[in-house]
Amino acid sequence: MGIRNVIGKYLNNHAETNENHWDDSLKTHYYKTTKDKGLRTLEDIFKKSSAYEINAVSAEHGEVSINVKKGKKAFVVATVVMVKPYQTAVDFSVTTESFLPFDLGYSTKLIKALYSEINQHLQLITDKK
Repeated sequence: MGIRNVIGKYLNNHAETNENHWDDSLKTHYYKTTKDKGLRTLEDIFKKSSAYEINAVSAEHGEVSINVKKGKKAFVVATVVMVKPYQTAVDFSVTTESFLPFDLGYSTKLIKALYSEINQHLQLITDKK
């Protein structure tokens, strides 16, 4: 991890996952499920927790947007895409609300926590082919 990546990780108020991210914890996670079940699982997780408030759900686009109400305030967009039968990708984009232009890694920590929660409900595919 280069100095530029460290600076970007901690001195920023935004983090998002993608397929080829340099930080392994921010790489897209794949689950053995369908898009609809993955989206419902995310909705259930967010509805059951008082820490989150759902803004909108778009089943057509496979997106859920939420506000984090407890702790640091943040805006999260979760995207669910079925890439092949029973292989569904889940990505996050998190922006932390702060009077400073950085969140000291909070956005990244939140993504890790969200993936950890989803892993308790859906089967993670560790070796996708």
